[in-house]
Amino acid sequence: MFAARLDGSVAMVQHSYRKRRERMDQSSRASTPTLALAEAETAREGLVSRVRRSVVGEIRRGRLRPGQVLPGSRPLAAALGVHRNTVLSALRELEGEGWIVTSPARGTFVSEALPERKRRDAVKDASAERPGYDVADEPTLAVRPPRALSFFGGIPDVRLVDTALLARALKRALRDRSTLRYGSALGDLRLRRELAKLLADTRGVPRSEDEILVTSGSQMAIDLVARGLLPRGSCVAVEALGYRPGWEALRRAGLELAPVPVDEHGLDVRALERLAQRRSLAGVLLTPHHQCPTTVTLSAPRRLALLDLARKGRWLVLEDDYDHEFHYEGRPILPLASADPGGNVVYVGTLSKVLSPGLRIGYVAAPRSVVQRLAAFRYSTDREGNHVVERAVAELLEDGEAGRHVRRARKVYLARRDCLVALLRKTFGGRLVFRVPSGGTSIHATVDPAVDVDAIVDRAYDLGLSLQSSRTFAFDGKTKPFLRLGFAQLDEAELARAVKLLERAFPQKQG
Repeated sequence: MFAARLDGSVAMVQHSYRKRRERMDQSSRASTPTLALAEAETAREGLVSRVRRSVVGEIRRGRLRPGQVLPGSRPLAAALGVHRNTVLSALRELEGEGWIVTSPARGTFVSEALPERKRRDAVKDASAERPGYDVADEPTLAVRPPRALSFFGGIPDVRLVDTALLARALKRALRDRSTLRYGSALGDLRLRRELAKLLADTRGVPRSEDEILVTSGSQMAIDLVARGLLPRGSCVAVEALGYRPGWEALRRAGLELAPVPVDEHGLDVRALERLAQRRSLAGVLLTPHHQCPTTVTLSAPRRLALLDLARKGRWLVLEDDYDHEFHYEGRPILPLASADPGGNVVYVGTLSKVLSPGLRIGYVAAPRSVVQRLAAFRYSTDREGNHVVERAVAELLEDGEAGRHVRRARKVYLARRDCLVALLRKTFGGRLVFRVPSGGTSIHATVDPAVDVDAIVDRAYDLGLSLQSSRTFAFDGKTKPFLRLGFAQLDEAELARAVKLLERAFPQKQG
């Protein structure tokens, strides 16, 4: 009898408990926003982590507020489409982190210790939100997505790279565990040794491995020189038509820039001398081999005059030799650094045009004390480069594979240059005037000043062809009557299609 009454009491308690849980679950569903399982951030992320992020996301958005009850583990598991044990594991993590609290017989709640957030029904695109702190008024990148065909200059054809060869070199580099540890801020020693040989053998620049700093591309090299060697507030001369990213690196280092004209013989050194009579110069940045964007080579008399001015004025001459390897007629002109009696030249080079921009291999060649100073500046932001990639590239240089690739690419680019020259002459006649470049990877073509070059760039983009605006290269930011047409990254068939699109973008010929 007693047992029967006890069983009845237990049954009543269990029934009452179930009813109370059902009411709590109904109340939770009525007051709690619908939860959705967060998308996996990586292929290996587990369900527990995704459930946890789902709840945290709703709390951060303000849809789950401090003190608000959470659904029970069963309805929450059903809503998210996961097993209840998965939800229980996620809830234990959330409680341990302080996001939620569990009260026996009452349920699970969002922690009241969290700050109240205003509810937002719609989540804004993070890219459209402003940060909650003041940001310096600096220019931002405004680059249109590239089209299928691009006439951008200075870009190699990565399809020519033997990726299987590169992969094997990377695999061998990974087998050497030393490349996985912290290394020298100067870069991989074997790569520096190979670069020293390259500079001595092909460019007449005598530097040891301790006088070379490997950087993540030539842009980092210019930035380090600007910050590490040129006094803030000082004035640096630059080419009036030139490489804007280099200018921006100088500006962001607190330097003042002064433009110097460029003509068919390169930088106007007499104009530079007149500028130096008016202003106190700390240095000059230039591209003397294949001037960017005109592709002209600084003449021998101007080279001698420039080095003499630098020696007398104690200027730093920052020589950006960005595509030395691609010279098609005669012997390449040796860098300014090869004949620098005053020790004024800091030489910057890159392997981006030789192998691939994605490998990010640039370098600075300068006296040991200068390189050590630049390495200290590099250490504060990047510590060191990617020694695995650097070792792989060193192997390609040691084995001669990099040299063989350069010779193959030079032959291909020469054929593409000649192909583009023929296409432009046949299609445009006198509407595009240009000199056949003896080197480099682009053609500098001038147009009638009456032609709206920016309109051509915009129409070409709408047609599926990317062009660089002449304003990109103009120090004053004004449109100039020229187009820079890169040929290295396009094969002959692609060049033909690109020229057809360019013709459609040009103003129609009058009767």
